[in-house]
Amino acid sequence: MKTPVALVTGYLGSGKTTLIRAMLESPALGETAVIVNELGEIGIDHAILRRVDERTVLLASGCVCCTLRGDLADELRDLVDRRTRGEIPAFTRIVVETTGVADPAPILATLVSEPLVRNQYVLESVIATVDAQHGLRGEEAERQVAAADVLVVTKGDLADPADVERSVGELNPVASVVRAVRGDVDAALLLGERRTAAPPFKSHRHAHDDDVAAVGVVLDGPVDWLGFGVWLSMLLHARGREILRVKGLLDVGGEGPLLVDAVQHVAHPPVHLDAWPDDDHRSRLVLIGRRLDPERLERSLLSFVAPA
Repeated sequence: MKTPVALVTGYLGSGKTTLIRAMLESPALGETAVIVNELGEIGIDHAILRRVDERTVLLASGCVCCTLRGDLADELRDLVDRRTRGEIPAFTRIVVETTGVADPAPILATLVSEPLVRNQYVLESVIATVDAQHGLRGEEAERQVAAADVLVVTKGDLADPADVERSVGELNPVASVVRAVRGDVDAALLLGERRTAAPPFKSHRHAHDDDVAAVGVVLDGPVDWLGFGVWLSMLLHARGREILRVKGLLDVGGEGPLLVDAVQHVAHPPVHLDAWPDDDHRSRLVLIGRRLDPERLERSLLSFVAPA
């Protein structure tokens, strides 16, 4: 049985470590190992977390999203070996905390595409923290929010979180939004199989700023899955850095939809769901990215996915 992995990302000072520490104290989380990545030679977060769980592992230098991608894969494999040999306590889940300036996409590529890692682990959830005081701060924060399945708005005791919740919800309408004060949040809201976290989609276009927008597309009738795959591959190849997130439910003629999910250049394996999440059985797709032309995107999509 594969071990689930939860990825916790978020900008500097947004409350990632506080959230993870509170998660580790929750009995609902079970036996969890933690991998912490910090910039610089002296690690602080891992020392804080180790007070809670001795299985915390520190990746001590560089950034896990670039120079340490190989080390992350090695560490994940090593944890399984050490568990098998009895060198560390048993664990049933792993939480990976990124640096505050990490782009989640390369990390997701390691978890989803690296063969030996994929054989042992399954990505469970991507969680992004955003603090109510400062909101989104720069392109790194936008990429973190766009990649998330769950958005945790922190520090609601220090500032009204309503504006930030609205902002992140517009940037990533396919993620759930929860509040946490000092990390206090129900762990069940953060974890679980990614396939079950597919909310209903509506046709929309939310603009976050002059460049970033979320565009929704709704299609009637079954679509050609192979044509869609070609279209998505070409789109991510041509504009992978600009397409921050693609998520959708496709009617491919079965009882349930096909769940598709991609973050920048990284496309997750599609998942056939047993049933639709609601009574609307149309294909629904949300694209989050920079300088998107909704009409041009829809025209190009339709040219590839004519009714099967």
